Amino acid sequence: QVQPVESGGGSVQAGGSLRLSCAASGRTFYNYAVGWFRQAPGKERELVAAISRAGTRTSYGDSVKGRFTISRDSAMGTTYLQMNSLKPEDTAPYYCAASLRGPYVVVTTAQNYTYWGRGTQVTVSS
Repeated sequence: QVQPVESGGGSVQAGGSLRLSCAASGRTFYNYAVGWFRQAPGKERELVAAISRAGTRTSYGDSVKGRFTISRDSAMGTTYLQMNSLKPEDTAPYYCAASLRGPYVVVTTAQNYTYWGRGTQVTVSS
């Protein structure tokens, strides 16, 4: 089993940037496909971005395309979500999830992820 741990959340003004990180507590993370999801109060959970285990394929939610970038380092498999041009509607807790599918599969649906982090809050003010 693996426990994803998110970090990097915070408060920022509209137009600003944040970088979230997701790592596995106490172990390497490169054997897992990873996805970022968010769920604002009163809204459904949505995919933000996902990356394959090999790190060669990515997918993005429509609302973040062109603004967010997902990547991962090859050594430990830590996964990053670079968020630029943030908008107030990006405000939500962001969750990192891990799946053993792969190595070239991008997992875009929440039910196909086995391991979930506890989330990190992102707040964007106007």
